[in-house]
Amino acid sequence: MTTPEDPGVFVQVSRPEGAVEDGICTKTPEAGSKNPEERPKKRRRLHPAWAVAAVAFLALVGAAGFRAAPGVLMVPLQQEFGWSTTVLSSAVSINLVLFGLTAPFAAALMERFGIRAVTAVALGLIGAGSALTVLVNQSWQILLTWGLLIGLGTGSMALVFAATIANTWFTKSRGLVIGILTAGSAAGQLVFLPFIAMLAQDPGWRQASLLIAAGALAVVPLVLKFLKNSPADVGALPYGADEPAADARTEADPAGAGNSSAGSGEAAEPRRNAAVRALQVLRRASRVRTFWALAAGFAICGATTNGLIGTHFIPSAHDHGMPETTAAGLLAVVGIFDILGTIASGWLTDRFNPRILLAVYYQFRGIGLLVLPLLLGSSVQPSMIVFVVIYGLDWVATVPPTAAICRQVFGADGSVVFGWVFAAHQLGAAAAALAAGAIRDATGHYTYAWLGAAAMCTIAAVISATIRKDAGGRKPAAVAVASVD
Repeated sequence: MTTPEDPGVFVQVSRPEGAVEDGICTKTPEAGSKNPEERPKKRRRLHPAWAVAAVAFLALVGAAGFRAAPGVLMVPLQQEFGWSTTVLSSAVSINLVLFGLTAPFAAALMERFGIRAVTAVALGLIGAGSALTVLVNQSWQILLTWGLLIGLGTGSMALVFAATIANTWFTKSRGLVIGILTAGSAAGQLVFLPFIAMLAQDPGWRQASLLIAAGALAVVPLVLKFLKNSPADVGALPYGADEPAADARTEADPAGAGNSSAGSGEAAEPRRNAAVRALQVLRRASRVRTFWALAAGFAICGATTNGLIGTHFIPSAHDHGMPETTAAGLLAVVGIFDILGTIASGWLTDRFNPRILLAVYYQFRGIGLLVLPLLLGSSVQPSMIVFVVIYGLDWVATVPPTAAICRQVFGADGSVVFGWVFAAHQLGAAAAALAAGAIRDATGHYTYAWLGAAAMCTIAAVISATIRKDAGGRKPAAVAVASVD
């Protein structure tokens, strides 16, 4: 028996870590117990959510190669095969329709099978479609590769992917994260566009298509290795979640006990058929006026970005005598400022009313499109640089506030609802791509397309400013995503 008068006895270098003294003997904590005083030393320096966001960003970069391709490859394909602008615009329109309609089902599939599996398959489809394009010699074949395969792949990697990552892995800074991930698509176009333009001229458009395929497939190993499906996979809470929220998170996690999530009664839904889940969410959302307001505004957003500028800016500049590489360089500048604008929009969305942000974004875009016909020429003037900078800042700045409103209004259904809103975005883009091609074939120029788009932006601004704040009776909640190993 030791005595207090013998201080040396109390220095026990062999005492097990975490052992405590009760005045009689030394006690070792039971296996699996944690000493609260030791917790700060064991916390991760970097939350795993940021690693997942980084891999998601790279996946979006790899998937974005084709988004830069149609405008650059349209002229070489016309020169080699003699296909009309309408034919090629039809392929782009099919792509954009599938790009949009796949998104809500992809969101539900991510809930059912996990983010990692769906993302890897999507990148594989993009790579296959781009690689097979080099074999086409009939117009229907370009509809199959550009339209069907790449449309399904890019639709699964649509902006709803960014919303799903943000809603699953983050409880704070979601707007900023969505802005950063959305900028991944812009960064992909920025990376690929100059090389696609150079390869399309020499040695040819086939090599440019193979570059797109390589970019998509190169990211697949990273996705399979590092893109985790949910915080539960790494034993963590979503970034920004308080420790007491662990019990609620366990209830909401489909891999858990299967209890109801946030009282919504939808905990089992991620395990249901993905198509049924997506359609049920659409039925619920369609009863809320805000859904239709967001869908209408986002349809115009798609028409004035992917549908018009993304598809027809380079051919239109070429009509005015501007070299294709120069026009592609201008789109690359759009991509640079798109990254800045989208991240800034995410930051603003976390702090200001998203309805007002949307109205401002749409109105500025309309002003840019109104003056675009006056700016196009054989050479690049300072006024054109101003246009591409402003248009770049505004390109997909609409995404963070739109996703935020979906989350605020539709709660746990927010990611899938955003998928349906994004479907409207791509339907608008598809309609605009096809209509602009038809206008070009009928009139020999794109002027009426630009002016019509400017008018639509004003309509979108008015619609956005009048979106209701009510949450439709649904409280915001984190979207549960299936944990699939």
